[in-house]
Amino acid sequence: MSEMNDQEQGDPAGSTMSFRRFVADNKEPEAAPKRPVTPYVLAAVGALLAIGIIITVVVTWS
Repeated sequence: MSEMNDQEQGDPAGSTMSFRRFVADNKEPEAAPKRPVTPYVLAAVGALLAIGIIITVVVTWS
């Protein structure tokens, strides 16, 4: 039991320094950036609007 206390008191920052070194050496690769959704949403809204206008014109002139 006294051996554990001696090790902890001998180098209290040793485990922290080892952890920091581990994190610095083993970086995870960055994830690929996500593709934006906004252009797809705008295209879908535009397509629905165009279809609505076409249907309105056809119904009006029929």
